[in-house]
Amino acid sequence: MSYRTGHLSDHPQHHAPNYGRPQPHRAQQRPHPAQKPPVSQTPPEASSYTIAHAGRQVRIGPVLFWIVVGTIVVLGCWSAATATYFAFRDDVLTRLIARQAEMQYAYEDRIAELRAKVDRTTSRQLLDQEQFDQKLDQVMRRQTMLESRASAMSSLPDVAVTGSIKNSRTPSTETAPAGPLKPSPINDTVIFVAPPDREARLESRTPTNAPALPTTQYAKAQGLDTALTKLEQSLDLVEKRQIATLGSVEESFESRARRMRGVLTDLGLDTRGIEAAAPRSSAGGIGGPFVPLKAPGSNASSFDRQLYRINISRAQLDRLNRALTLVPYRKPVLGEVEFSSGFGVRTDPFLGRPAMHSGLDFRASSGDPVRATAIGKVVNAGWQGGYGQMVEIDHGNGLSTRYGHLSKIIAKVGQSVQIGQVIGEVGSTGRSTGPHLHYETRIDGEAVDPQKFLRAGVRLAGAG
Repeated sequence: MSYRTGHLSDHPQHHAPNYGRPQPHRAQQRPHPAQKPPVSQTPPEASSYTIAHAGRQVRIGPVLFWIVVGTIVVLGCWSAATATYFAFRDDVLTRLIARQAEMQYAYEDRIAELRAKVDRTTSRQLLDQEQFDQKLDQVMRRQTMLESRASAMSSLPDVAVTGSIKNSRTPSTETAPAGPLKPSPINDTVIFVAPPDREARLESRTPTNAPALPTTQYAKAQGLDTALTKLEQSLDLVEKRQIATLGSVEESFESRARRMRGVLTDLGLDTRGIEAAAPRSSAGGIGGPFVPLKAPGSNASSFDRQLYRINISRAQLDRLNRALTLVPYRKPVLGEVEFSSGFGVRTDPFLGRPAMHSGLDFRASSGDPVRATAIGKVVNAGWQGGYGQMVEIDHGNGLSTRYGHLSKIIAKVGQSVQIGQVIGEVGSTGRSTGPHLHYETRIDGEAVDPQKFLRAGVRLAGAG
């Protein structure tokens, strides 16, 4: 312990080592009350510190004193800090580790979140790719189906089909005939005018302006979806055209068949008998094994069922066409001919009395060819009284035709003749006043008006 030197005389010191020893007595000089105390002058040693120990005094200066004090204070603080650190070290480390673990977990959670986001994005991309592939595959299957339908429709005589999909919707450049064909005087077969233009055109499988398929693994461009949508709309339009075309063709076939049967009925002919007697085929050199036609099953599409009905109607129409080759509704001479005398009651040119005219007289020049008006077999060829030189052809089912006043007979008895085949030449033999052709049509041996058959021919020619 240190004391200032100026106070040592006033306060005696007691130290353990010097206990019991007499201390030197120092006289204390007190100032006289009437005497003013002298002015205190602090000696240089007054600002120093003295440490007494075992009768020894150590005097230190203030700088050194404060250095020692500061050192002691620093060491105390250091000791306190060290003690605090060791006391709370585990808690601090635990908190630091917890903080670090928390940061690590947060970082891992962020990574997991980003990874999940990437997985969701990849899943969406894969799903988009799968949906795109499914849609594209569906479009391709539908395209293939429409092309197969187009191939099936190409066999129809009234339908012009192609296998391409056009991007531009342009009307067909093909034009229908300007008007119904007039019946030719001699037709090898019945001429039917095709109905108005019916087309079911498929557009190209890959439109020229369609975008190319993406090289990425998913369809991310909206333009591609738009292209697929446009392609589907185009296929919808093609399918509607095909269905409309089939409906039109079916209606046309049924209408023709009804018209043909109506004509045969109006002529007073046995429709079933004529159909049964129709030639098997008008062309030669055909054949093959018989394969029965199978009806579409219950799971067949409406297109297949409709196509089946059209094929049945077409077969019936073909059979009616072949049956009509036995009906003499064509003219026996070529050109724009005139009737010099009609069917029915007239004044006999030789007797001047009313008489029955059993046929039509076609004004023609001598030597003009006379042609068969239907398929048949020659049953008479020679001189027949008032007919002069005459050829009679049996067409079956009670139908027959006679060609009189011929100048020359070409056909022979028992010969089978075709439509338009020349059987003789116009003349004026027999009961005739000049060159002309006397033409008769008979049903079961009874003469009927040939104009009835000719009008039926005009009607059938307009049935297209």
